[in-house]
Amino acid sequence: MPPSVQIVMISSDNAGQRLDNFLFTALKGVPKSRIYRIIRKGEIRVNKSRVKPEYKLIEGDQLRVPPIRIAERGPSAVPSQNFQDSLEAAILYEDELLLVINKPSGLAVHGGSGISLGLIEALRAVRSNVAYLELVHRIDRETSGCIIIAKKRSALRFLQDEMRARKILKVYHALASGRWPRGRRRIDVPLLASVQKSGEKIVRVDPEGKSSVTNFSVIQRFNCATLMEAKLETGRTHQIRVHSQFVGCPLAGDVKYGCDAYNSAAKKSGLGRMFLHASKVQFSSPSGGKIAVEAPMPSDLCSYLKNLDT
Repeated sequence: MPPSVQIVMISSDNAGQRLDNFLFTALKGVPKSRIYRIIRKGEIRVNKSRVKPEYKLIEGDQLRVPPIRIAERGPSAVPSQNFQDSLEAAILYEDELLLVINKPSGLAVHGGSGISLGLIEALRAVRSNVAYLELVHRIDRETSGCIIIAKKRSALRFLQDEMRARKILKVYHALASGRWPRGRRRIDVPLLASVQKSGEKIVRVDPEGKSSVTNFSVIQRFNCATLMEAKLETGRTHQIRVHSQFVGCPLAGDVKYGCDAYNSAAKKSGLGRMFLHASKVQFSSPSGGKIAVEAPMPSDLCSYLKNLDT
């Protein structure tokens, strides 16, 4: 942290970003309430003028940052060499603006809530020569498969705009417990997220929730389960999981929204986690052209499918 006043020149990578969001990243460890207070008091200046938190930074802006004391933090967790090698091997696509990685199940996309090292922190350690790496979107910790990482702020803005415009295709493979109802293809029901006293996030179907649409198609039917393809039109938290629960076929291995009896039997048969895999992403490149990336189904999920009766 700066021991004295510093002047930060805003680059093209940060242009268009809100002042408060820029400071949350630049002043990691400083409480958000403190950041808003120093903005309000005028200790943060842009081009020598007071600005509001929602001010959009412009390339060439001179940002005055006052001296701020941050509590000492322990050393950052460092991924092992084997972990670093496995991350490099999991990169499915890369260019100068972005990369797509095949995230393994069990790895959170970012640290926090008792998780010292997430995908993005590990990737930054592996690619320490890359100045900018940010998640374009997120997938659940247990979910495996494609996730997009931006290598420039401009690429992040472009891809998030594309996502809001529903122009990024995200395809998942999911195993639904039970027999998926024939004719139930497009699930269009609103989802509402809430946080329990324990801090756990729960999502449920609720008319007061946000519009949420998933398109499902059957890949293969088994006696007690159905392998599905799910295409997202929206990207709500736990969307596929809750929409599957809504039609009476929660995902295999889903301990939050699933069927306890099915999950118990599935675990005895070798399913060690939730059966949800981000199999494909397709989108326009910030530099032009189309990018389509596929992640093969992991061996643990393939093995479980082989043991199912048809």
